[in-house]
Amino acid sequence: MARTVGTTVRGIRAPIFRTGDDVAEIVSDCIVAASKEEGFELNDRDIVAVTEAVVARAQGNYATVDNIAADVRAKLGGETVGVIFPILSRNRFAICLRGIAKGAKKIVLMLSYPSDEVGNHLISLDMLDEKGVNPFTDVLSLEKYRELFGYNKHTFTGVDYVEYYQQLIKESGAEVEIVFANDPRAILKYTDAVLACDIHTRARTKRLLKAAGAKIALGLDDIMTAPVNGSGYNENYGLLGSNKSTEDTIKLFPRDCEAFVAKLHKRLAEKTGKRIEAMIYGDGAFKDPVGKIWELADPVVSPAYTKGLEGTPNEIKIKYVADNDFANLNGEELQSAISDLIKTKDSDLVGSMVSQGTTPRRFTDLLGSLCDLTSGSGDKGTPIVLVQGYFDNYTSK
Repeated sequence: MARTVGTTVRGIRAPIFRTGDDVAEIVSDCIVAASKEEGFELNDRDIVAVTEAVVARAQGNYATVDNIAADVRAKLGGETVGVIFPILSRNRFAICLRGIAKGAKKIVLMLSYPSDEVGNHLISLDMLDEKGVNPFTDVLSLEKYRELFGYNKHTFTGVDYVEYYQQLIKESGAEVEIVFANDPRAILKYTDAVLACDIHTRARTKRLLKAAGAKIALGLDDIMTAPVNGSGYNENYGLLGSNKSTEDTIKLFPRDCEAFVAKLHKRLAEKTGKRIEAMIYGDGAFKDPVGKIWELADPVVSPAYTKGLEGTPNEIKIKYVADNDFANLNGEELQSAISDLIKTKDSDLVGSMVSQGTTPRRFTDLLGSLCDLTSGSGDKGTPIVLVQGYFDNYTSK
C-alpha cells in the first residue's frame, strides 16, 4: 500500500453568481485560492466540477410563465391539451405547469400512479393491492381516485400534489380534468394534442402517442427550444432540467456547455500548470430508500465534460481476489500480490469474475452523483467541487 489516502472530495465555496459573470474565471480563481488556503497541491487528472445552476444563471438563461404560455399556445393549438406524466415537484414542474395552463383553454392532466417517473409516490403499492387496482390497465378518474385512496401527502414535502396541481391550473385560467393512468395512449380519449412531461422515457411516450393517432405529440424538450420574446431557451432540452427561480420564472438548463468546460479546462491549466479535467453536473443518479425517490430529474447527469472523463471503471474487486485467489496470504505478502494483480490487469475486465461487484457506470454519472451529494441543493454555498485521486488505485504512490 503506497499511501494512506485515496480519493478526496472538497466542496469549494464561491461568490453568488449573477448574469454576465465569467464563471470559468471565477471558478479557476476559487480553486487556486482554496489550494493555497488549505495547503493542498493540485495535480494532473484532478477534476473540477461546476453545478449547472451557476452556468445557467451566468448565461441569464431564464424564461417566464408568459414565455412558456406563448410557446405552448403556438405549438399545441391553445385549446384542450393533454399534459401527461409530469413529475411531482414544486421546484421542477409547478412553474412550468402554470405556463402550460396559461397557453390552453383546458388541461387534461394525466398522472402516472402509484408514483411519478422519479419515484415520488402518490400512493403505495400496498394501497393498490388492498383496493384491487391494476396500475398497468386501470384508468381512474379523479373521483374514483379519491374514493379509493382519499387524500395523501408526499412523504417529505407534505403536499397533496393532485390538489396542488389542480389548483395551479385553475389559478392560471384553464379548465382542468385529472385522470390517472400509465399507458400514454389513454389520454387520446380526451384530446389529440398532447404534451408528454416525462424525462427519461419521453421518446417512447411520444412514439406511442404518434402511432396511436395523436395529432400533436410533443415533450417538454420541445418547448422553449428557441427564444420567445427575448427569453432564454435550450435548443437540446427545452424545459427539461429547469428549476423554479421566482413564482413567475424558471431557470433553464445551461446552453453551450461544451464551450464552457473547454474554457474552464484552459483557465485551470493557465493558472495551475496542471491538466485538470472539467465538467458540469446537475442531479446525481441515485435512489433514496425511504422516500423511494430516484434523484435524476435532469435529462442527463452531466451535460458536458472534458475528454479525460469519458469511459467506465475497469477495476478489480479487491475483497473478491483476497478471499479467492489469495486466500492463503496475509499482511505484506497479500498486499504485494494484489498490487501486482492490479498492475497487470487486462485493459477490459467486462465479464471477468475479478471485476464482479464493481460499478458498471460511466465516470461522469458516478462523478456527478458524488458532486451532487457533496454540494447539496441548499445553503452549503459550494457550487464547485474538487475531486482528487479519483483515477488512482491501490498501487498509486
